Amino acid sequence: MLCIPYYCKNVIISYNLYSHNHQLALKKILLLLCLCLFVAVAHAQTGGRFTLKGVVGDTTGTGLPEATVMLLTPKDSTLVNFMRTNKAGSFEFKGVKRGNYLLKITYVGYLPYQQNVVPNDGDVTDMGNIKMTFMDQNLYEVVIKTFRAPLSIRGDTIEYDPKAFKVPPGASVEDLIRRLPGLQVDQDGSIKAQGETVKRVTVDGKRFFGDDTKAATKNLPAEAISKVQVFNEKTEQSRLTGVDDGKHEKTLNLQLKDSHKKGGFGKVAAGVGSEKRLEGKINYNRFNEKNQFSVIGLGNNTNQGGMSWDDYQDFKGSQSFNWGDDGDFGFNGGRYIYFGGGDDESITIQAGSGAQNRGFNKNWAGGANYNFDTKKTKFNTSYYYNKNTQDLDATSRQTNFLTNSAFTKLDTNGRLNSNQNHRGSLRFEKTLDSNNTLVLISNFRFGNGTADYRSHQEYFRGVQDSTQLSNMSDITNFSDFNSFAIANTAIYRHKFKKKGRNFALSGGYNVNNSEGDVRQRSTNQFFRTSQTVADSVLNINQTNHTKSLRNQIKSSALFTEPLSKKFVLETFYNFSLKNDEVDRDVFDNKESGQVRNLNLSRYYTNNTTFHRAGTSLRYSYNGLNLLGGIGWQQIHLDGKFAVNQDDPTRTRIDRRFSNWVPNVSLNYDLKNNRYLYGGYNFSVQEPNIRDLQPIVDNSNPLYITMGNPNLAPTRNHSFNIGYNHFNATKFTQMFFGAYYNLYKDQVIYSQTVDENLVTTTMPTNISGGRSFNLYGQYGFPLVKTKSNLSVNANYYNNKNLTFINGELNDTKGNGYNGGLRLDLTPSDKFTFYANANWNISDTRYSLMSAQNQKIVNSTYGAEMNVKLPKEIYFNSRFNYNRYVNDRFGFNQDMPILNVSLYKTMLKSKKGEIRLSAFDLFNKNRGISQSAYQNFVSQEQVRTLARYFMLSFAYNMRGMSHSVRRKGYY
Repeated sequence: MLCIPYYCKNVIISYNLYSHNHQLALKKILLLLCLCLFVAVAHAQTGGRFTLKGVVGDTTGTGLPEATVMLLTPKDSTLVNFMRTNKAGSFEFKGVKRGNYLLKITYVGYLPYQQNVVPNDGDVTDMGNIKMTFMDQNLYEVVIKTFRAPLSIRGDTIEYDPKAFKVPPGASVEDLIRRLPGLQVDQDGSIKAQGETVKRVTVDGKRFFGDDTKAATKNLPAEAISKVQVFNEKTEQSRLTGVDDGKHEKTLNLQLKDSHKKGGFGKVAAGVGSEKRLEGKINYNRFNEKNQFSVIGLGNNTNQGGMSWDDYQDFKGSQSFNWGDDGDFGFNGGRYIYFGGGDDESITIQAGSGAQNRGFNKNWAGGANYNFDTKKTKFNTSYYYNKNTQDLDATSRQTNFLTNSAFTKLDTNGRLNSNQNHRGSLRFEKTLDSNNTLVLISNFRFGNGTADYRSHQEYFRGVQDSTQLSNMSDITNFSDFNSFAIANTAIYRHKFKKKGRNFALSGGYNVNNSEGDVRQRSTNQFFRTSQTVADSVLNINQTNHTKSLRNQIKSSALFTEPLSKKFVLETFYNFSLKNDEVDRDVFDNKESGQVRNLNLSRYYTNNTTFHRAGTSLRYSYNGLNLLGGIGWQQIHLDGKFAVNQDDPTRTRIDRRFSNWVPNVSLNYDLKNNRYLYGGYNFSVQEPNIRDLQPIVDNSNPLYITMGNPNLAPTRNHSFNIGYNHFNATKFTQMFFGAYYNLYKDQVIYSQTVDENLVTTTMPTNISGGRSFNLYGQYGFPLVKTKSNLSVNANYYNNKNLTFINGELNDTKGNGYNGGLRLDLTPSDKFTFYANANWNISDTRYSLMSAQNQKIVNSTYGAEMNVKLPKEIYFNSRFNYNRYVNDRFGFNQDMPILNVSLYKTMLKSKKGEIRLSAFDLFNKNRGISQSAYQNFVSQEQVRTLARYFMLSFAYNMRGMSHSVRRKGYY
């Protein structure tokens, strides 16, 4: 354990020697640290240890297999180790540190057993035969209330008692989860349980701000939780239809303490820092058995989003169905048609990117969540508001490869984006009687914003370091926009008297509208014979007003008929009618006034009618769930476009696409937390509205985009297979899998580059693209409840096709990813988390093989928490990122070190004062690099760097003490 201070010492040394191969030193230090910890843990298991064993049985002496055996500290019942008995009922703890312990044993249907353990002088302490007493039903209620096991395992459900996994005062649920064996929290806050991503986090079984898995874990205090339960939940479609599809969603439920159901609790924090940095945050909760009410809010200029949502994607509508129960029955739990997402009119894309680590961001946000839940009625509603202002300056280099040449663009740009949006949701579920259920869902969003974009671009002929200037552009664009969307769904389900016979019907109405103005001004100089005097100049001064309206009605029906105990026939039908209307008016601003640009203005309407009907046969027995089915679907595009609404000349688009869509799926529960899954799916995805519009967009006059109303839907053959195993006794987890996609009529963007290096792109269809991915992960405890190590690897291979000046370019990509993660939680006084990830991307081009290249991105991170005397706590977080592309001489390193020191104070430790330092090395900046199709790019963004912050937080709590009963909790 002496290597911990050595690591801290060398972090400081590395700062002084930063200019002398610091990156190699940092990597070696981190890897050496992990090795030291591994050796230290292994060594700790050998000296001064003993073995504890015994046999668990009933009163007749018959062994009880799979009983949960726990070893605890007598003082505070902190969990030291645990296991499950074998088939004969025996258990054996090896390498136990010599000392006194408390042994607890639980088994379903039997009275819990506990006994003090005092090791004898020998190497083995044998507890002999331990007899457990069958639990009488009259004793069940008393035992449940007086006996609390730190950890219990029942089938695929694991329940934790937070009291056995101590965290510092004021810690969040996220901090608690990091200490629980079998659970893992990634850097972005997403949670993995038993190797699977947690899809839903509930509070007392109720939804908390929709199904955002981070809203509860980041905002609720750990001290409010009495139980953490992890289990497999049925999918939304399976719950609605009553048919088990063999799939499951990993769910985490937070059970509140009784004390926090009587009165409100929450936290308020405020801070002031250097460089005029300010931040504030508040959350307040009031829960009881039937009602839950929560309020959260924040404001800061420290690039902290705080609510865990990607606000920009939310603004575009990706959260339109934030519960996944949009009523689309059939294969894959829904149709191919999606509402919202990337189909919005392009003027909304210029809103802030929402990437909080880019540029300088000011954030204001707030929301409220309310739940009402009884046996027959469930009601949830939430509201969320966000305002973001982003100031961003960036420099980038992009090299494009042509058939026998290349050109490089250097871009220096600045952006000032401001947007605000409101989002609300409502879900009402009513059990009318034992056979009928009604669900009503409504989600809405509306927002507005502005985007100010300034750019200076220089184009050079060649790959890099070229002096042959070709073009130069100065661009100033400003946009002002607003949008509105609402999605409404009603679902009715009826269960017939015959078991397994069900009927479900859904209907929906959706609206997605946007409107905005864009002012485009640019000066474009073209150099052919001279590098100092332009041969020609193109000036653009235009105003663009665009109004985009979308309406959609849809319906879906599902009928299930059991043919026998093992076979179920499922028949479904989907219908959708979507209407799009886009009115784009472009005017050239001249001295004489505005003149309509007939080449860029368009009025466009389109009706998309979708029908799909199908049937499938499902076999379900003893954990095996196998489905095979086929459907028929038709997409009808009926569109018209003209220069403007008053133009009597309309160009008609009338196209129909009919396809048979087969589907096969396999889900096999092999018991003991082992799952095998796989399948084949054929899907058809219609082009998005932006690509279908016959519109020319010259926002960047050197990169012009055109729509294509003749696009066909993309067809995709998809195969997947995977295996997941979690050993609840040893807490080892393993999963691996693969998937393959083959595309036909894939929508790609062909490019035409003229002699002035003006690029024009247009979407078109092409067949032959593919992608393949192979992945796996293995995790295991070095010492149960104290440390865990996981290793992951991933390989992908893809083929991307595009046309460049009429010639086909085949871009092949091979990627190799690997990573390590170490979680060390020996006590509540010290925790350490370390990770390392490597990503190698090998890209090869058919037209310009000389430009084949490898991109290497690597990240290393470590976080340490130490409890010092007098309730003082120290936290440090270090991240080191490295970006390398030798082909283009790109080599960037970014070490980031954040540290904080805080102390708890006031009565019951309700107060906390904290001093924090962010980015001590002052090296933070946004760096990215990528290679795709026929180009490679690198970008650097000036962003918030070193600053210091002094903050104070106050924890509002419910009743100060819960009612204590005799026995253990």
